[in-house]
Amino acid sequence: QVQLVESGGGLVQPGGSLRLSCAASGIIASIGAMGWYRQAPGRQRELVATITPGGSTNYLASAKERFTISGDNAENTVSLQMNSLSPEDTAVYYCYVLVRGIPYWGKGTLVTVSA
Repeated sequence: QVQLVESGGGLVQPGGSLRLSCAASGIIASIGAMGWYRQAPGRQRELVATITPGGSTNYLASAKERFTISGDNAENTVSLQMNSLSPEDTAVYYCYVLVRGIPYWGKGTLVTVSA
């Protein structure tokens, strides 16, 4: 059973930074990618950033210049450094891992950007 545990959410002022981390445990084999989605109130879940074991990354357009995703293949962890946060970034952020084509999700961590 794959389990994902996220940490690092919280309240931050506009322009501030946060770092989210996620650790995967359980039966981890053939990981295709790890990354982060987010869901704001009243909106659909959207992809924020992904990273493959080979280091290829993909970002939401609005996050590309502000967020940096990194991963540790040996530890099965993924992190998301978020800078220059704005209120539009307020959402629940979900870690995910793709194992043999099957996505597994964390429970989510709330990020609130507010003055």
